[in-house]
Amino acid sequence: MSDNMSSVKKILLVEDDRQLSDLVTDFLTTEGFHVKQEFRGDTAAKRVESFTPDLIILDVMLPGKDGFAVCRDVRATYNGPILMLTAKGTDFDQVLGLEIGADDYVIKPVEPRVLLARVNALLRRGELATDTKDKEVLNIGELYINRGSRQVTLHEESIELTSQEFDLLWLLASRAGEVQNRDYIYKAVVGREYDGMDRSVDVRISRLRKKLHDSNDTPFRIKTIWGQGYLFVPDAWN
Repeated sequence: MSDNMSSVKKILLVEDDRQLSDLVTDFLTTEGFHVKQEFRGDTAAKRVESFTPDLIILDVMLPGKDGFAVCRDVRATYNGPILMLTAKGTDFDQVLGLEIGADDYVIKPVEPRVLLARVNALLRRGELATDTKDKEVLNIGELYINRGSRQVTLHEESIELTSQEFDLLWLLASRAGEVQNRDYIYKAVVGREYDGMDRSVDVRISRLRKKLHDSNDTPFRIKTIWGQGYLFVPDAWN
């Protein structure tokens, strides 16, 4: 094994179509990634634990356990990005996927360059957030956010967030008291232009509110400013 192996990003590909799995593995390997394959949903969680990937590519339709159930299971201990694969022509429940912790999705048949762009975007955000040269901490009332360790506590309670939930919270909290519009949030957190239809930012705001003991009906910590965007209220964390 090369001395540089530790710097190579590890990807776990959970896909039961072996031909597709081999093609994706070969492509990502030529792009410099270390890829492991898993073909069943009911054994995926154990492979995540043993392999500790930097990113998971997860098919929705799997034998043993579907991708939604796998995503829900691994999110209990895994905070890295999860990219889901869904068959073209099927109704992928984007809201469900996001609510259980997926970060993004790609429609099959997989276009290699699209997949690579999504993988790189997800990994790049993680690297920017964990840059050891820029370990920043925010203390807002009883809310503590450590950008270096990606730890969040509220009233000394540890708050477990996915990678994109953390990025979204950091973006809002670091601009407390300023309204952030959806287009800007979408580009900064999801990594591409807002198409006017995607609900991922709204779903993640909803998840953040639940985890941070806010209300989605009458939010007081992360407010919706209709027609403008979202506002992190700086004096609502005591």
